[in-house]
Amino acid sequence: MGTPEYNLFEAIALMKEIGAQGIEIVVQDGYQSGLPCDCETDLLQKVKDCCEEHGIVVSCLTPYNSHFDSLDKELREKEIAAIKKVVDYCCFLGAKFIRLYGGNREAGDYDHIEERRENLIASLREMGDYAASKGITLAVENHFNTFAVSAAEGAALMRDVDHPAVRILYDQANLTFTEQEDYQTAIALQQQYVAYMHVKDLEFIAGRHFVSGEVSHPKEEDRNVRTRIVGEGIVPWNEILHSVKEKGYNGWLSLEYERRWHPDDIPDAKIGMKKSVDCLRKILKEL
Repeated sequence: MGTPEYNLFEAIALMKEIGAQGIEIVVQDGYQSGLPCDCETDLLQKVKDCCEEHGIVVSCLTPYNSHFDSLDKELREKEIAAIKKVVDYCCFLGAKFIRLYGGNREAGDYDHIEERRENLIASLREMGDYAASKGITLAVENHFNTFAVSAAEGAALMRDVDHPAVRILYDQANLTFTEQEDYQTAIALQQQYVAYMHVKDLEFIAGRHFVSGEVSHPKEEDRNVRTRIVGEGIVPWNEILHSVKEKGYNGWLSLEYERRWHPDDIPDAKIGMKKSVDCLRKILKEL
């Protein structure tokens, strides 16, 4: 997401240059800094070779499928099959996580909500079974327009899914700009289920409140925040990282540098991602 001007191989090299240890790769057709949904083995091998050459680990694959709660059985099964394919890509590349959306709820959509939530639970269990058989964990992100928009909803979903390969992706920045829990409350509610974390920063736009658009990102006119380099916004990463460590978290911190969606907010990755990585390393040294 942070490298829309780069192809995937250039992005891998850049991760090495800026001092990152790994890379989270988008799986979506038409994005040059990601993998296509139907990815040939030859391309996967080239990506694997490039990562090994630069000493970069593939931490996570990030597809954009979301209709796991759909009332349309055919669509739901198609989405599940797509994630199973991504699980296989993880196995090839050595990635251990898949970022997952907790369903797809358009703004204000409460029709058949209980039935759709049950569909989501069943889908997550089915995908979780396949992921577990391959040693992969599905990480459901705290994200707007899903059934895990808040930490409370995410934790409740995990309790109901009750699957060891289905966990939470903790994203405090998402919780912040959607006006959900503060970090103390979020960590208390859901940290026992957290397997992966996104890190990004932001500042609020005066006079605006969040309006949810499509699942992947809000429309420009609906945004209530500007994305910022980590350490230059309002998200208290020092306190958050100290707190999650106290709770036992020792996993990835994936820098979700949103230049793909908001290129006017933040500089090129070689500048902004580098500053963000340096900021995180400084915090980690003090833990």
